[in-house]
Amino acid sequence: MYVINGKGSVIRLVAGTVVTAGSLLALLESRWWLLVTTVVGINLVISATTGFCLMEKVLEALGMEVRTPAAVLRRITVRR
Repeated sequence: MYVINGKGSVIRLVAGTVVTAGSLLALLESRWWLLVTTVVGINLVISATTGFCLMEKVLEALGMEVRTPAAVLRRITVRR
């Protein structure tokens, strides 16, 4: 699996999904689910201020690689 133009889009997708799920669970089940959204928010602030992103490390450990659009186009044209 790979992502074009950095892991940022995947990280934002994961963060948005977790925040949405946590908010819905807080609304439907228990207010304690708001802790999930709080943790995600704190991690986003830490990432923005220090450059360290835990989700980026997780994605790297899972084998996610970053490709530029030019590299993807080269790969597509080589296959033809």
